[in-house]
Amino acid sequence: MGRSITNELLDKSKEAMVSTIQIYNNPLIKFKSEMFIITVIISWTYLMHAYYSKKSIDYRYFHMKGKRKRYDRTKNGAYKHWELERCINEQASPLDKGTANNLRFLIGIRHEIEHQKTDSIDEYIGAKLQACALNYNREIIKMFGDKHSIKDNLSLAIQFSPISPEQEQLLRKESTNEIPTNVRNFIATFESKLDDEELKSLYYSYRIVYIPIQVNRANQADKADKAIEFISPDSDKAKDVERVLVKAVEKAKFLPGDIVKMMNEEGYSTFSMHYHTQLWKAKDAKNKKYNYGVKVSKQWYWYENWIDVVRDYCQKNNF
Repeated sequence: MGRSITNELLDKSKEAMVSTIQIYNNPLIKFKSEMFIITVIISWTYLMHAYYSKKSIDYRYFHMKGKRKRYDRTKNGAYKHWELERCINEQASPLDKGTANNLRFLIGIRHEIEHQKTDSIDEYIGAKLQACALNYNREIIKMFGDKHSIKDNLSLAIQFSPISPEQEQLLRKESTNEIPTNVRNFIATFESKLDDEELKSLYYSYRIVYIPIQVNRANQADKADKAIEFISPDSDKAKDVERVLVKAVEKAKFLPGDIVKMMNEEGYSTFSMHYHTQLWKAKDAKNKKYNYGVKVSKQWYWYENWIDVVRDYCQKNNF
């Protein structure tokens, strides 16, 4: 595998990533996240193949027949090359844990949305997409040098009207109603397997907080002109931003009685607290690894992903 193959793979990877960013920032594209995921996986696959080609690591599937390699091929005779997940899992992979987790998350989302109708998932995975793009630029520089950076193409999408807190809550409510149950379940299951450090990694999920700034004096105008301000994680400002982030991502919580009442109102009139207790015990749902709820001041509260489990249980058992 010579240099020309490496360069060809690298060019394809960069072109696919630039196309990914352009598609996502195009206001006429409705299914931004879906299109982003499809093309970004292609881009990363080419990048990993280019890296393995550079390192003379054979990324073709094969099996041994005696002492000889027999390469696996498609029905038309082409070599079968490693898909992205196989590239990530390779011992020689140069990717850090946060970047690998980010890509595994997107691969999993792709599996969930293939051949299915999906709406408004941007709200739930936008931070993962931003991290993926930034990770790509960082990794391509590490693998092949500064000259291959695509940072000039990593522009942020701009909107032309501000979002009020009331509008933000409405958007969240609408997206919660529309996101497919299988996608929500995948996210909950995937992230329940990550520890706190992995969840907080900016390589896994890159969150940006926008805070409106009131300018009281003319000499402060230059500060307010900055749409995004980068600050040190150890600074006093960062502590304030962290508090804002915690408030923004705090999950809705429900008491057991709230869930029973909700199911009754949805038509499952015979569902009761007794059945709810039986269900969570059978599923060991208070186990932290499932992330179905949280204990606050000796009282257990359930998250929305648990309500989906309860609803599915009611549907299957004809309450």
